[in-house]
Amino acid sequence: MSAVRPKTMRGKRTRRRILKAAEETFGRLGFHGAGIVDITRAAGIAQGTFYFHFSSKEEALRELVRQLGRDLRLYVAERVAGSKDRLEAEQRGLLAFLHFVRENQSLYRILQEALFVDESIYREYYQTFAAAYERLLRQAQSKGEIAAGDNQVRAWALMGIGHFLGMRYALWDQDAPFEQVVAAAADLIRNGMQKRLG
Repeated sequence: MSAVRPKTMRGKRTRRRILKAAEETFGRLGFHGAGIVDITRAAGIAQGTFYFHFSSKEEALRELVRQLGRDLRLYVAERVAGSKDRLEAEQRGLLAFLHFVRENQSLYRILQEALFVDESIYREYYQTFAAAYERLLRQAQSKGEIAAGDNQVRAWALMGIGHFLGMRYALWDQDAPFEQVVAAAADLIRNGMQKRLG
């Protein structure tokens, strides 16, 4: 059973502090290595306060994954606003995604660990993202910005591109030139791998 969400500003601030402490603790120790004591110590609160806000560290992890999804979608949406078409939005969105992953490495690592803690929250994260992505692709298709095709498959394929480029160039390689990575990916998205004549 989930703990009750706070209604006061003070309660909301405490909940945010706990989540930030959980993010840092899970990122540093890993989910299984981190205990409630580690989280409460990092947050500067008593264990009872933790349990008022979260029934378990699993619940805190689930909330972190949902928060990551919300924050990432907002971050990318703000940076693709004003794009002239879907293909430009893809390029700008991928660049934004790489920056977000580099700036939020602990959260992104926690997302990957969530697969082994609670597969349902991991699936929810990607399914929510994919549903929004598919809607954007359908809109672009209806405007004639992209060719007709299976937008559900496209959404998951584009997410896969972003995910693995994020792992390789935002988490593992701290010196990666994002503009070059994004240009190569954008060429693939725009033109595919078919050999061009001339």
